[in-house]
Amino acid sequence: MQFEAAERAMWYLAQTYTGRVGYQRGVKSERLVADPPVIDCSGWVRLLLTKAMQAENEAAGRAVFGSGDVTALHAWSDRIIQEIETRTGFVLDGGRITVHSLPRLATIGLKMGEPSWANNHPRPRGITHIVQVVRRPGDSAPFVSESFCGAVSSGIKLTPLEEWLAESRPHLSAGEMWAVDPFRLASRN
Repeated sequence: MQFEAAERAMWYLAQTYTGRVGYQRGVKSERLVADPPVIDCSGWVRLLLTKAMQAENEAAGRAVFGSGDVTALHAWSDRIIQEIETRTGFVLDGGRITVHSLPRLATIGLKMGEPSWANNHPRPRGITHIVQVVRRPGDSAPFVSESFCGAVSSGIKLTPLEEWLAESRPHLSAGEMWAVDPFRLASRN
């Protein structure tokens, strides 16, 4: 099943907000209208997926994605991965994640160290970051869209998938990365 409406919706959001929105941990989409606008990684992925699923439902004129599945995405990074995995029965981990093995619109969770803020909030697999694969209309080129607090720049960025995977090689090698397919949720409805 192709999800053209979903792909267009996510690409539009990525184009609208990349380089224009900063990162702030614990902040969801309500702060996109703030001055300056900020969002965290799970808030960004949740917005991408929610808008994509809504676009697909509207294009189909029916509930391709159920409201319970969409609501389940209103969570932190580790819980989003867990909900999608539990509901679809699909997950790729560590070295099994490649450009060719990833689902077309994969959601990827990473364990990025052991930050002190996570001490009071234990997380399955230690996942502390989440990203979303989006596709460029026209040529379908895959990119990773994420909101990230980096040493050089913080905020929403867009990186070609192959380049992002190369940069993430330490997490892949350490088995600290998990990919799920949120669009498999459509087959349940």
